[in-house]
Amino acid sequence: MTDSVPEGTDELLAASRGLLGVVARSMAPALEDVTVPQFRLIVLVVTLGPTRSGDLAERLAVGPSTLTRNVDRLVAGGWVERRPGEESRREVLIAATQRGWDLVAEVTERRRQELATVLLRVPEAERAAVVTGMGALRRAMGEPLPEEISGFGG
Repeated sequence: MTDSVPEGTDELLAASRGLLGVVARSMAPALEDVTVPQFRLIVLVVTLGPTRSGDLAERLAVGPSTLTRNVDRLVAGGWVERRPGEESRREVLIAATQRGWDLVAEVTERRRQELATVLLRVPEAERAAVVTGMGALRRAMGEPLPEEISGFGG
């Protein structure tokens, strides 16, 4: 291992492969209807609430035309809707429909159940350290908990 790679990187890499498996299995049924980027967009509007297109494009690191194409497909599928902004009727917000909310809830519950099973396999004496470590990793990756998200663009 080189000096530029911190100790534990290989362990983290292996764990990330396991987590990717959990994510893939939890999303498999949803991928019959939407792509991974489209699902991420639905998750954002469920989490953030109605959000301006520009803010979504920035958050997803995509161009406006890519976002518009994805939104068009999601609107056609009944996953999200466009609605006028509350402060300016010219402003268009993207919001999840009930169908979008239901999809995110189903995927989240499948993932939660599988992760709970994995966590129960961790010896009880080590479980708190794993949870603390995952919290530190989550924060280092900039992934907030839902309750930590302000109304980004909403």
